[in-house]
Amino acid sequence: MTTDWLDKVRWDANGLVPVIAQEVGSNDVLMFAWMNREALRLTIEHQRAVYFSRSRNKLWFKGEESGHVQHLHEVRLDCDEDVVLLKVEQVSGIACHTGRHACFFQKFEGTAEAGEWVTVEPVLQDPETIYK
Repeated sequence: MTTDWLDKVRWDANGLVPVIAQEVGSNDVLMFAWMNREALRLTIEHQRAVYFSRSRNKLWFKGEESGHVQHLHEVRLDCDEDVVLLKVEQVSGIACHTGRHACFFQKFEGTAEAGEWVTVEPVLQDPETIYK
């Protein structure tokens, strides 16, 4: 099996590439993560999102603990070849470890002088019940 297609990606000095997961259909941006070569290869092979956890220094099959799997629909590479976009079907509708639909649940409101971050997305499932 040839994996020459992986050479097109511009990996950073740590061998990683940033990844955006976008929900197919709604086009909601669900989350941001990282992949190494093996994670991207496995994502294509298994047709489900596999990321690289920098904090745990290991591969992370999205949903391996929570059941909130991301089924792959499409993979794109940006114009600079240094960011990957996954179009995914989010199982259960929860992508964020906080129990929300997406990780981008805080919205800036106000001005530069008097602004604040406001939570605009509800918790769909208590994280205590997701991660045991």
